[in-house]
Amino acid sequence: MSDPVSYDALRHIADSWGLLAMVVLFATFVGWTFRKGSRQRLDDAANMIFRDGADEKAD
Repeated sequence: MSDPVSYDALRHIADSWGLLAMVVLFATFVGWTFRKGSRQRLDDAANMIFRDGADEKAD
């Protein structure tokens, strides 16, 4: 049988610190997307499916 004290402790940690961790990760991902200098890379990624092999630079 599982110990109910450990379940309550884990539930408390998940409710408080887990929520805080998810909010911090969400803010980090949103901030990373809108950081300065990322516009060109994001535009390239968005339009990549419309290019064919002839448009790419030859190395």
